[in-house]
This record gives sequence, C-alpha cells and structure tokens, in this order.
Amino acid sequence: MDVCRWGLVTVVGVVAGYASVLLANPRHFYTDDTESQYGPMWVMLGRHLHQGRFPALVPWEWMSGNYSMEEAGLYNPPQLLVDWFAPEVDNLALYVTVVKLIFSIIAALGVFRVCLAYGARTPWAAVAGVAFPLSGWFLFFDESSWATSLTGTAWMLHAWASAVRYVRVEPDASRWWNGPIPVFVFLYLAISVQYVFPAVEAALMIVAVVVGEVVYRRAWGPSLRLLAVAACAGLAGLETYLPGMLSSSVTWRGNERVLNDDFLNVGWSESLNASLPSTVPAFTGWWGYVQPIPMVYIAWFLIPLLAFIDWAAVRRSWREFAGAALFALMFLMWTAGPGRIGPLRWPARVLPMLAVGLLVLVCVLLSRYGSFADWRRRGIAAAVLIGLLFVRSFSAAPHLVLRHLGAVVVVAVLTAALVWLARTRGVAAACVLAIAAMFPIAYYQVTTQAPTPLSYHFPQRRSDMRAAFPHFYGVTLQLGDRALVPPAEQNLDRAWGSLAFGNYAKNMGLQYVNAYTPIGYRKFSKLLCMGWDGSTCPAAFGAAFSVEPSTGRTYIDLMKVDRVVLQRAQYPDIGNHPAPPGWKWVGYPGHERDIWVLEREGGPISTSAGPADAQGVTFTQVGRDSVSSHLRVDSAEGGRLVFARLAWPGYRVTLDGHDIGFGTVANTFVAVDIPPGTRDADLIVAWRPPGWKIGIATALAGLLGLGLLQWSHRRDSRRGGRIDADTAVNKLGPETEPSTTPVLV
Repeated sequence: MDVCRWGLVTVVGVVAGYASVLLANPRHFYTDDTESQYGPMWVMLGRHLHQGRFPALVPWEWMSGNYSMEEAGLYNPPQLLVDWFAPEVDNLALYVTVVKLIFSIIAALGVFRVCLAYGARTPWAAVAGVAFPLSGWFLFFDESSWATSLTGTAWMLHAWASAVRYVRVEPDASRWWNGPIPVFVFLYLAISVQYVFPAVEAALMIVAVVVGEVVYRRAWGPSLRLLAVAACAGLAGLETYLPGMLSSSVTWRGNERVLNDDFLNVGWSESLNASLPSTVPAFTGWWGYVQPIPMVYIAWFLIPLLAFIDWAAVRRSWREFAGAALFALMFLMWTAGPGRIGPLRWPARVLPMLAVGLLVLVCVLLSRYGSFADWRRRGIAAAVLIGLLFVRSFSAAPHLVLRHLGAVVVVAVLTAALVWLARTRGVAAACVLAIAAMFPIAYYQVTTQAPTPLSYHFPQRRSDMRAAFPHFYGVTLQLGDRALVPPAEQNLDRAWGSLAFGNYAKNMGLQYVNAYTPIGYRKFSKLLCMGWDGSTCPAAFGAAFSVEPSTGRTYIDLMKVDRVVLQRAQYPDIGNHPAPPGWKWVGYPGHERDIWVLEREGGPISTSAGPADAQGVTFTQVGRDSVSSHLRVDSAEGGRLVFARLAWPGYRVTLDGHDIGFGTVANTFVAVDIPPGTRDADLIVAWRPPGWKIGIATALAGLLGLGLLQWSHRRDSRRGGRIDADTAVNKLGPETEPSTTPVLV
C-alpha cells in the first residue's frame, strides 16, 4: 500500500508540475519540433492507419517520405496508438500536451521504480520521480520539443528498473514481473520509438547494470542472463534501424563520423551545477555562449542535501550502488564530447541521463543513509555547497547576480525547512516539501526563459488552419525559405494562411513535397537545395523547371507535381513574368500578399496512370499504391520507364516474375530498362524497407530467446522456492554485510 500511495503522489506531482508550466506558458509543450514535425506527423500517420494503409512510404514527400527511417515509431505499439487518435482531435496543442503528460508520468514512475529497485524508501523515490520531468534539459527540450526523446526515455527507465529487479530478485514463478519479460518489453519499446538516442542510452544502461551487479554480487550469472535478455530485445528491435543503416549511403547521414566541436558540449563543472534554479550555463548553443535556459538544472535539493548523507556508511556498502554510479559517470563523460559520434550529435542531449542518474543515487542514499541529527555541522556543509553553486552560476552569468542571490536565499530556506521537517515531522513530511517546492520553481523558470529561436508559432487548431489555407488539390511543391518569415507574420492572417514549412501541410491533409526530415535524400536535397524544414534557396525555381537531359523533361514533370507555390519574400517579382510553358499563374484571393501560385494548364497529373516518362515502351496501368506500381508493358526495340519515385534502397523490379533490377535518373528517380522483344509482360516495381526479411528473422530469434529465458526463469523459481520480491531487492551479495545504519530524523 505504501508503494501505491507514493506512486500516486508521483503521478499527482507530475500533473501539478505540468499545470505549473502551463500556467507560465500554455504553448510550452507545443513548440519547435513538436509543432513542426511530430504532431502533424502523428496526424498524417493516423489518417493512413484509418484508411487501412501502413504508412512506411509516402511517395509525394520526396525527401522525407520514407517513414521506415524517420522518427515515426512504426513498430512501436503505443506510438501507433498515439497516431490512431491524433486525427480525431482538432486542438493539436492540447493533444500533444496530453500525450506528453502521459509519457512524463510513465517516465516519473520509471524513476520511482528504479529508486525502489536500489532500495530507496518510497517517499524519496517519489521525490526523484517528480523531480526528473521538471529537470532542466528534459523540461525545456525533450518534453517541450523532442517527443521521441521523451517517449524513449520513459520506456528506458522502466527497462532499468526491471533489469535491476531481474538480476537481484530471486526467481518466483508467481511473480513474472521480476523475470525477463518486462526487461525485454521495455527495452523493445525504448528501441522501437525509432530515435537512436534512447536506444544507445538503453544499451549503456544495460552495461552499467551488468558491471554494477558483477561488482556488487561478485558473480557473473545474473548479469549474463540480463545480457541475454538485452540481446533478444536488440534482435527484436533491429527491424527499426535496419532500413536506416542500409539506406544511409543516399542520405545526409551517410558520411557522418566521430568528430568534435564545441556546439552543445557541456563542461563538467556546468553539468554539476544542478541545484540553483537561476543557473544559466555557459557553453556554445543556439543563443551564443551563455544559454538563457536552465539546461543543467536538476533539482533544488540535489546538491545541498549531499551534506546530510552519512558518507562513512555509504563507503561500507558502495558496491550496492556501483551500477547507478557508473550510469551517471558514463553520461557525465558523454556531456563533454565528442560533439558527434555518427548520428549522435550534441552531447548536451544526454543531460537528462546524468540528471536521472544523480537523482537516483542521491535519493537512494538519502533514503538509506540520510542523517539529519547533527544538523548544525551538516548545515554548515550545506551552506558551503550552496555557496559553490552561487560561485559557479555567477561565473557563467555575472550579469544575473541579483537573480542568483535570490535563488541562493530560496534554496537555503528550503533546505533548512526540509531539515526541520525531517527532524520534527519525519521523512514523509520533508519529502512532501521537496516535491511542493518544485512547482513554483518550474513556474519561475518557464516564465523567465528566453524565447525559443526555433519555434514556428503554428496555430493550435487544425480546423483554423484548414479554414485559412487555400484548398490545394494534388501534389504541391513550395519554394520558399522560413528564415524570410518575420515573427510578426507567423500567424494565420499572414504566413501560416498561405505557406507550409515543416510538416504543417499534414495538419490539413495536403500533399506537399516539402516536409520536415532529419534524414534527407542527399541528391534530391541538392537538386532543389531543400533543407530539413522544407525551405529552399532562390535557385530552386530554375532547377525545378530545368530539363533533365536523358529524358528531355523538366524535373518538375518527372516529379509529377501539380502546383508550385512561390514565397513572395523570396521571389518578389516572379509573378509578373510569363509562366513556364504548360503552366499558368493562378490567383488565390486573400493570399496574394505572401505567395505566387503556378498550376498546370492541363490539370493535375499526379493522379494520372503510369510512370513520369516512357521512351520506347507502351504500357497499361494495372495497379498502383504507395509502395508499388504494376503495369503491362510492351517494347519491341527496348526502352526505359522513369517513375515519379525517389530511388530509396529497397525497390525490387520484376518482369514476368524475373528480377531485372533498376537504375536512376539524375541519381534521384527510379528508372527501369525494358529489354527488347517484351510483349504484354507484367512489370512490378515494389518497395519494401531494406533488410525487412532479416528484421523478421531476428525478431523471431529474439522472441525465441525470450521464451527460453522465461522457461529457465520459471524452472529456477521452482527449484529455489518463493521469496518476497520487495525484500529480495535489498538482499546483499554473499560477501557483503547488510547495512544496519538507520535513517536518522
């Protein structure tokens, strides 16, 4: 019951923390990548699911339509559930905020479980659980913008807790949740969000637990079993990353390597400045050298309460916490660089892992070795620690000296109040204060944060977007640059009533070539100088209407685009010139201030049958969907078909069942050579995520391995008898004496 009670406190604490943040900024959880990438992508994916299509490939999104590689979570059941409901909610800001709240609760309960797994008392476990979603980087980036980092972290934390319980709790057939299945499931969910950071962080977490348990128990058996479970989960999740690995050569990511730069590299002294709410760290980021957001803040109590831990007792049983300490140490090392390790860039992104590692360590130690009796001597030590926090924060941002001094007073008063409550009312009351103080601090930090330079300020309701935007049919290519949209015009009355950057068009169900992508098809990007948010350079217009030499057709024709929207800020006078051959200028009343619009004179061609170009081949379209084209073809002398499809790895071309391969035009378009003498032959151009058969095989192998591990777990439980799981969590290794140090209050 105590676990349930404080687990509920954790949930209520997260909800209260969200309420505090929303009071300060109602759009905090709907900004940057959430509004431009994830939210609209969920809507689009959900729409495809409702129509009975698995949206692995969306051909008209030329550079970003390969969702087997994007951060879509196509093999993650909870994410598919999020996608399913997204089209049903008009207020996208409300929807993403609720989704993030749910995953923040999952993350907080994960921290709560990790603390319990290492032997923490439930009140302190709740403190750590509530504190983590309100820690600096996690609150201001992962929760506000990078949704897949939030969801992946949430599942990884539960994998951590389940991993510790699996290696520490004696097998019990009646309690399957202490066996290999939860570890496997949570690891798979962390991997399959389709964002590489949680997957790598989960792998490092397993390493930390494995090494920590060997140090603690001085035996390899439990750790080897955990490694086996992790390997099975990795095999099951391989399908998530195989397409990206096998397609990287054609993307922006194909030439990434290990290198170092100073962008978002966090010095160790900065990353440990964790308890002053006013801290603004000094390292190179989007705002220059001094960041106006408390990125390295963790929790107000974390550093001061180090003075109230009996460190002599900790030294006697340090092996028990070796895994958690190694976890924190690994990520402390990572925060300082290298700046890029393949696709892993910006070391500051792992600050939440450092935060959770330190929260777990400190709250576990406070639970088991907290000492508030000798409060005078320890109070002096706490004052020194708070003074060091001030010195470090002042050094980073001396112009905020008054704000830092105010934060010092607040932290000192709160520390004194917590110690008094622990001595007079007990640990539970002190923990309630620790939690309650987090909410006004979060409110203060959000109200004083600098504006996010990456925010798009998109509207919140999709119905408002549809009402303001032109009703474009067919496939649209937009040529423009988001950098040319000033903040004053980032609203429905101006830019967002006519222009679509990022995934904005998905909110309205429009088919735009432009979309948000962190992956990018390199050659196509170069062809139209198109960036990650769909912006293009002024030369894109000439490139789009230039002629591809081998076909004699323009690139815009080969793409089968029906409309070109041009941003007036980038092309101020182009509408006063004659339209290209076969095109016409079309006016859309109410939108002339921001865009010029070109449309085909003969009507849309995106829905027309067949390929974009046929030379020496006659054909009849039999069928077509997002991943395949089926034609009946004839060619007496031989010829070539060019399809309006980006040549992603994974295409297979068969003629009457025989694989004939394919080539490319302009390193971009799928091109198929038809041999001479072909008569009434079946041509099928079909795409599957590369490596999908290998992925299925490894997933089956992973499930088979899990079955064997579960069978072994049940067999061992019958041999070893029953044991209380919560008691067994704190069971020490054979060569370690149990700690008898009381928690002094």
